[in-house]
Amino acid sequence: ITHPPIVESGPLRDLIEFPPDDIEVIYTPRECRTVVQAVPEDGDTDPHVRDCVRSYTEDWAVVNRKYHKLGTGFNPNTLDKQKERQKGLPKQVFEADEMPDSSSYQDDQDDLKRRSMSIDDTPRGSWACSIFDLKNSLPDALLPHLLDRAPNEEIDRHNEDQRKANRHRELFALHPALDEEEPVERHCVPEVPKEHFGQRLLVKCLSLKFEIEIEPIFASLALYDVKEKKKISENFFFDLNSEPTKAMLRPHIQTAAISTLARSAIFSITYPSQDVFLVIKLEKVLQQGDIGECAEPYMVFKESDAAKNKEKLEKLRSQSEQFCQRLGRYRMPFAWTAIHLMNIVNSAGSLERDTDIMGRRSLERTTSGDESCSLTGFRPATLTITNFFKQEGDRLSDEDLYKFLADMRRPSSVLRRLRPITAQLKLDISPAPENPHYCLTPDLLQVKPYPDSRVRPTREILEFPARDVYVPNTIYRNLLYVNPQSLNFANRQGSARNITVKVQFMNGEDPSNAMPVIFGKSSCADFYKEAYTAVVYHNRSPDFHDEIKIKLPASLSDHHHILFTFYHVSCQQKQNTPLETPVGYTWIPMLQNGRLRTGHFCLPVSLEKPPQSYSVLSPDVPLPGMKWVDNHRGVFNVEVVAVSTIHTQDQYLDKFFALVHALDEHMFPVRIGDMRIMENNLETELKSSIAALNSSQLEPIVRFLHLLLDKLVLLVVRPPVIAGQIVNLGQACFEVMASIVNRLHKYLDTSQDMHGRNSLLSSYIHYVFRLPSTDPNSPSPGSVHYATMARSAVRPASLNLNRSRSLSNSNPDISGTPTSPDDEVRSIIGSKLFHEELALQWVVSSGSVREGALQQAWFFFELMVKSIIHHLYFTDRLESPRKNRFPERFMDDITALVSTIAGDIVSRFQKDLELVERLNMSLAFFLNDLLSVMDRGFVFSLIRAYWKQVSTKLYALQNPTLESLRLDFLRIVCSHEHYVTLNLPCSLLTPPASPSPSVSSATSQSSGFSTHVQDQKIANMFELSVPFREQHYLAGLVLSELSVILDPDNEGMFGLHKKVVSVVHNLLSSHDSDPRYADPEVKARVAMLYLPLIGIVMEALPQLHDFTGTGDIFSMKQQETEGEGNSMISQTVAMAIAGTSTASRQHGSFSAESSRSLLICLLWVLKNADELVLQKWFTDLSVSQLNRLLDLLYLCVSCFEYKGKKAFERMNSLTFKKSKDMKAKLEEAILGSIGARQEMVRRSRGAFGSQENLRWRKDMTHWRQNSEKMDKTRAELEHEALIDGNLATEANLIILDTLEIIVQTASVTESKESILGGVLKVLLHSMACNQSALYLQHCFATQRALVSKFPELLFEEETEQCADLCLRLLRSCSSSISTIRSHASASLYLLMRQNFEIGNNFARVKMQVTMSLSSLVGTSQNFNEEFLRRSLKTILTYAEEDLELRETTFPDQVQDLVFNLHMILSDTVKMKEHQEDPEMLIDLMYRIAKGYQTSPDLRLTWLQNMAGKHSERNNHAEAAQCLVHSAALVAEYLSMLEDRKYLPVGCVTFQNISSNVLEESAVSDDVVSPDEEGICSGKYFTEIGLVGLLEQAAASFSMAGMYEAVNEVYKVLIPVHEANRDAKKLATIHGKLQEAFGKIVHQDGKRMFGTYFRVGFYGTKFGDLDEQEFVYKEPAITKLAEISHRLEGFYGERFGEDQVEVIKDSNPVDKCKLDPNKAFIQITYVEPYFDTYEMKDRITYFDKNYNLRRFVYCTPFTLDGRAHGDLHEQFKRKTILTTSHAFPYIKTRINIIHKEEIISTPIEVAIEDMQKKTQELAFATHQDPADAKMLQMVLQGSVGTTVNQGPLEVAQVFLSEIPSDPKLYRHHNKLRLCFKDFTKRCEDALRKNKSLIGPDQKEYQRELERNYHRLKEALQPLINRKIPQLYKPVLQVNSLTRAHPLGYITVLESHSCD
Repeated sequence: ITHPPIVESGPLRDLIEFPPDDIEVIYTPRECRTVVQAVPEDGDTDPHVRDCVRSYTEDWAVVNRKYHKLGTGFNPNTLDKQKERQKGLPKQVFEADEMPDSSSYQDDQDDLKRRSMSIDDTPRGSWACSIFDLKNSLPDALLPHLLDRAPNEEIDRHNEDQRKANRHRELFALHPALDEEEPVERHCVPEVPKEHFGQRLLVKCLSLKFEIEIEPIFASLALYDVKEKKKISENFFFDLNSEPTKAMLRPHIQTAAISTLARSAIFSITYPSQDVFLVIKLEKVLQQGDIGECAEPYMVFKESDAAKNKEKLEKLRSQSEQFCQRLGRYRMPFAWTAIHLMNIVNSAGSLERDTDIMGRRSLERTTSGDESCSLTGFRPATLTITNFFKQEGDRLSDEDLYKFLADMRRPSSVLRRLRPITAQLKLDISPAPENPHYCLTPDLLQVKPYPDSRVRPTREILEFPARDVYVPNTIYRNLLYVNPQSLNFANRQGSARNITVKVQFMNGEDPSNAMPVIFGKSSCADFYKEAYTAVVYHNRSPDFHDEIKIKLPASLSDHHHILFTFYHVSCQQKQNTPLETPVGYTWIPMLQNGRLRTGHFCLPVSLEKPPQSYSVLSPDVPLPGMKWVDNHRGVFNVEVVAVSTIHTQDQYLDKFFALVHALDEHMFPVRIGDMRIMENNLETELKSSIAALNSSQLEPIVRFLHLLLDKLVLLVVRPPVIAGQIVNLGQACFEVMASIVNRLHKYLDTSQDMHGRNSLLSSYIHYVFRLPSTDPNSPSPGSVHYATMARSAVRPASLNLNRSRSLSNSNPDISGTPTSPDDEVRSIIGSKLFHEELALQWVVSSGSVREGALQQAWFFFELMVKSIIHHLYFTDRLESPRKNRFPERFMDDITALVSTIAGDIVSRFQKDLELVERLNMSLAFFLNDLLSVMDRGFVFSLIRAYWKQVSTKLYALQNPTLESLRLDFLRIVCSHEHYVTLNLPCSLLTPPASPSPSVSSATSQSSGFSTHVQDQKIANMFELSVPFREQHYLAGLVLSELSVILDPDNEGMFGLHKKVVSVVHNLLSSHDSDPRYADPEVKARVAMLYLPLIGIVMEALPQLHDFTGTGDIFSMKQQETEGEGNSMISQTVAMAIAGTSTASRQHGSFSAESSRSLLICLLWVLKNADELVLQKWFTDLSVSQLNRLLDLLYLCVSCFEYKGKKAFERMNSLTFKKSKDMKAKLEEAILGSIGARQEMVRRSRGAFGSQENLRWRKDMTHWRQNSEKMDKTRAELEHEALIDGNLATEANLIILDTLEIIVQTASVTESKESILGGVLKVLLHSMACNQSALYLQHCFATQRALVSKFPELLFEEETEQCADLCLRLLRSCSSSISTIRSHASASLYLLMRQNFEIGNNFARVKMQVTMSLSSLVGTSQNFNEEFLRRSLKTILTYAEEDLELRETTFPDQVQDLVFNLHMILSDTVKMKEHQEDPEMLIDLMYRIAKGYQTSPDLRLTWLQNMAGKHSERNNHAEAAQCLVHSAALVAEYLSMLEDRKYLPVGCVTFQNISSNVLEESAVSDDVVSPDEEGICSGKYFTEIGLVGLLEQAAASFSMAGMYEAVNEVYKVLIPVHEANRDAKKLATIHGKLQEAFGKIVHQDGKRMFGTYFRVGFYGTKFGDLDEQEFVYKEPAITKLAEISHRLEGFYGERFGEDQVEVIKDSNPVDKCKLDPNKAFIQITYVEPYFDTYEMKDRITYFDKNYNLRRFVYCTPFTLDGRAHGDLHEQFKRKTILTTSHAFPYIKTRINIIHKEEIISTPIEVAIEDMQKKTQELAFATHQDPADAKMLQMVLQGSVGTTVNQGPLEVAQVFLSEIPSDPKLYRHHNKLRLCFKDFTKRCEDALRKNKSLIGPDQKEYQRELERNYHRLKEALQPLINRKIPQLYKPVLQVNSLTRAHPLGYITVLESHSCD
């Protein structure tokens, strides 16, 4: 802003201004590993060495943005700092967690179980005793001043102070971080460049022991990679000889330096693999005889025989002493062995293991290939190596070694067959510790920590990596390794057999010029002037395996060379034979054309000493007059390897560096290689050498990366003057930089961060890059040959001013006009600013160069930014105003650059998405950086340019990818640490503070400033208006993006919801934790930037995830709260009832996670915004908008509901799939949103199939960041629950604060009713959720204030809510937490009191409270009457202490009510006893409901309770019956109230659905009239309530599969809908009917309704149940064993298992014979029983299974007491039972009220059997489709020959003669006719079977037919015999002595016996 508002200094002032110390450039010394820094010793002249050393030692130059860590990228919410912010949270107390102590609770339960089970017949206990209980209970604490009359304002103020005290300041500290990958805006700080190490391995050499100890042995260790055929480490030499043995060499050894006494080494392995071996080589002093002879004693002698062989050993020892004396300087190869490293690492399980490595094990094949070869985690192993192989003199080369090693891995190794040298070498191998003490580097420098120089050190062994390693050099190291390989003296004349090579590093030709730079081996000095190779005895062409390590001088001259001298050593001591005779010479010059010579050499060997000044030439040059071995052929192979951070060993780099230094030195001509470069062609050479850098190898480029880039930058900034001309190299350098950066990116793609930045480059920029000459501790290289800033320097004549214009850039066509004197001089002198030159080069670049720069734009952007900051910092311009910091030209270049790059993003995002993503982020980071240094307005114009291009493209092409790119861009830009300041938070949009902040002044139109303009201002603050977006630019962009993407019409952007929400979420959570904004006033200013968010979320409300939904984790309440729902219909349902449309709104296109994030953001704004501002805005909102806001708050309540500890414990197991409560079903039925079919589909999907579960599992992700969190520790769970509890409390308190503001606004608006109703709805909803005690007490305070301000609201308009409130208050009155109880009782008392004051009675509250309690009692599982009793007592106490109303009837009425409630409570105690016994529980509820016959509301409540219980147990038919009864009850009362033709006429209408329903008729006179206040006032006593009940009944019938009943229910419903002309509902109903009838057809023959059992209880233990008999209805396919097991188990648990017995038979029980101390249960399977006349009506399966009152079971017996006998003595007893009601009824067991028995005689039994057989045959024959198997089974049973007691036997027993007793004539005749029919059926069946069978069954058919004929013949005479007496014309029937209608039917011939 041009004029920032005047604010005193302080936190608000900081909000407006950037801090002065925002950015600084810090020079930090680099950390050095070693105690002294590695620098060359010789005083140096070479500029290249100087540069290198400077590059390795100078301080890091780091730009520090002091407040950077406060940007959103470092939000504590996304880091682990969250935990710190959560320290010290108070534990919130939740009832859900405070379950009673389980043990004591359990005992009570058991106690209750054992008590007698009697139920008094009345549902009430004795009135007196119950009152006594109440009088004796203790009240909770009374609230002080509750009954005082105080003005509302005061109450509000008091409540607010209470509410605002001790609130948690940071909302987001309580909210789990979003579950996203690394936030896109976080730039990780690059790693500090440091020396490279692979995985490090520590090897300790403990001891080496042979069978005999006769001489010193020298050992070395090195690593080899067999696959790469490469030695991958230098040698480690160690000496384990004993002191006496060492002493044998005394004359040859100088004092040993401590560095050579090391016995442990650290190896580094960059590429560990299965192919790495640790090779140990042993040497000994040279002696006469070849290796085999010398090794013989070691193989022959055993240590155990030492005494036996004493003399021989003495002799050997004295020989050795002689050789040591004479030949102690020389060595010979002796033995070797190898360890397969991965074997050790992989098998190092046990800590202490002595492995016989060379035994069978290691030779066995190990798997090859780089399987996970990690050396970091194995357990240390101790190895004992027992076998060594002796060296073969002719197989010493590395080639041979690789063959041996490869062979070692084969199972049949050649090495196995060799005779080993036995010895014991002990090694320890372990992963190297982090910071080992006493370590020496390969250059012998001490590594920190090095506490004491006298301790034996550990050596770090230099690695020769198997493949390239790309790491820039960071330390000075300059080593050379010389490896002589072989020599061929076969063609040399003269004796030369025992050959050794002496190696020396010379810096001149005189012998004294040998330099002491050769590292010693073990137990010797640090450095030597020469080294000797080991001797192979009598070999003229030896191989060597020595490695000579040399420390190179930093600067080399032409005279430095390596000299090799070959000697013959005479081993035998002869007279006048010298010890060594020189037999040849050769050498290698170190420099060739100024470059180091390394590699393989095959050198000729001279026989004579080389001549003068030989060292400058190579031995390949034929020097005159010299004699050479073998005619100057190459006979000596040697390899020279350099490990150097000075010599690049790359020709292109060497040339480039040489030319740059030549410019420095200004010595012409320059010699480079074999070229001489004159000054006039220096420019072309320089440019071509820059371009040629592209050809150089990548490895050296990376190694010298820092130096190379520094030099390129220098050439850009200070163009060299060549031959008096300034040469611009900007373009050349830019191009080569771009290409190098791209090469690194392409080949080293593993070392990139998530933004695609190569780590080597980003650490170069971060630590190394600086502007030349700004370094405080180095003077600028001030040689005159650079055009320097020295103004006095004589200007080259050619530079006159007018030419200078085109110099400012490397393209002469673009003339740069200098704009300031400073520029003028700069452009003349030719020194440039790097960032300006870089921007310019980039803007003018084209083609592949531009493409290259785009690919790695981040690199150039970051360079530019660092350059800018350096420049500003060192010219002290960070203080100056931003507008004047940069020249126009530069600003224009930046603008052009940003604009073209934005263009690239827009045009290429579909083709090169990967590139564009990188480019987009790089640009965003660049602009973010510029916000710190450039003018804010200018950077905003750049952002706007980008925005415009993207918007234009988006307008043409709705593409979510592009939108997503823009979001990333925005998110990065907004992550700036001064984001808030950039948004001008203190803008003039804010209204001035109101002079008196009372409600009236804020809202009254007359108050001074509430003019229209002012209102507009307020609206501007809350809408994304133009002023808002201009003023708060970035916040405006963020919120616009949010509103665009959340717009439901914006289909394509659906996938970006989460992303855009997380942008906002991140910003807010970052502000929240920002210490700069901790002050509430400041936070309010910050929150103002987000006020439009409220409106945006209100708009998005319909799309948010529905947390109130039933199928969702978020409504996971304890079971009780579910039950309470029975008495409420939720808002949406009410809307549906009222016919409004919200019901159809599409809930939830958002995921739960995004919705939750959005809502927490909303709450943050509401919490932190200025209340006055909110209040003013709310005043301006329309009623519908305010209501939408309330809906939003309602959703928030559900969203942040506390889940409870239990939920956290269960979160991982999806075990809880709860049954849906009735309320939800009813609602769905009313909403018409779900039919029986959907319900079925839903159920069939089971726990995992349904959407809601999937969604649940997804929602849970942010609690469970990853899967291994599955089992959290107890403490973690506690912590999570603690935080969740605090979040729930804080979120709800914010909602409460907002509600209070809304109430204040509403109280002065016209339509306050609907708004206050909404407020109440949210309040009630919040009470219904799991809330903490803390919240509830504030909530109740607010509720009390609300009721006292607007009493009529509750008692007149919102009667539904009144009922609801009573339920909630009662629920809280029974809470286990006393503070909740005392507040709830206070609220309840005041509620009665206020109701009383309105109309002198409080019938309404009385009724509601009574109903609520009944509902609670009936459904709640763990409802505690003790707590509620205390609350009732508290209410009584208030009534007694209420002086004001003492004279009225009020106290008595309260007392009546309380006593009445107490009675209901006593019923619950009973219900508790039967909690486990569902039948008993339902009986009890049934009885309680019956007790309320006169109180329809309460009876209805209890019927609902029963319905709920039934559906929990899946007894859908019973639940449906309860609902039908409820509907009938409602219908009775409706028909009394009003006479509407289409409504059902009371119960009668429902008879078709159930015959039981008549008991609901309101017959008696004492029934209250329905118009009385408070009676039938529930919401069900309306037409809509009735419809709802019936809809729900239909749904339950449908779930029970009783589709015919569905039809009957709809018959009652259809007239209602027809009368209302509700076509939509009718369509639904007919759809459901079609579905129902379709199912009847479809399921024909497959329907199962229930199985019935007669259960009798006998024994005094059963109390009331003794001698009671019931019919139990069990689920469809219940076997007798199942119910028997269930009842036996249940009562066994109650009385003790040995006390309960099940009577196995079904004979009548004689109680006298039973053990009186036991409980007996008799269970019999019974079937429905119908008389023949009934069967005419009961046709279908449904008919036969519905409205059942009579059941039958049969018991076979014989007269002598056995159950079964022969046919002629087998009787059968049928017992017919009649129940008091018809099944299905509102309970699942019904008393038996009548029993009758029928005895069948043997012949009657036979008739029944035959009839049954005949029916089976008929059924099988006519079955469609036919079932051959079934048919054959029945046939076989009928005509099979050998069927025992088969039809033939029956006929022979009963029909063979006419009975003597005339009473039996009819039976005889009937049986005869049965047989007639039977044979006919058999014939039909056979015929049918014939048509069904295949050829293979022909024989079988014939057999059956034969049997049939046989049977027919046998039966023929019996069937044809008639009894003549029966065929007289008229017959007088004797009345038979049986009360059975069968007796009266005359059976005539014509009757068929089907």
